Amino acid sequence: MDYETVEAEVFGASLRGMGLNILVRDVEQQVTFLTGLFGMAAHQVSKDFAILTYAGQIMQLHADHTYGENPLLGLVPEAGARGVGAEFRLYESDPDDVAARAEALGGHILQAPTNKPHGLREVYVLCENGYAWVASKPL
Repeated sequence: MDYETVEAEVFGASLRGMGLNILVRDVEQQVTFLTGLFGMAAHQVSKDFAILTYAGQIMQLHADHTYGENPLLGLVPEAGARGVGAEFRLYESDPDDVAARAEALGGHILQAPTNKPHGLREVYVLCENGYAWVASKPL
């Protein structure tokens, strides 16, 4: 599928399994953060929406204002952190490389790269929207 040209109806009908859709204040800013930090590929980037791909997986970003009729919108805080308790784990990103780029891209390192007892080296980075992005690789 060509994510640059696919129509919304075709794209939506093609989705299977589990999906990840993240509400953000500024789609273009979040795209810059994720492509710069994790090397994600971005498609159909606009102020409203973007498709992102990472290691063969699809993720969508939607701007808050696109959720006008969605029941979730009333739960989204206008300021402060969103998604507390959720971690978006990227298992094919080097934690040390991610940590070196994070602050220049507007991220905040919550936990520096650390070897964990469950066999992974991880770094926790918070984005401007308050989401936790965890770059991980096997020890």
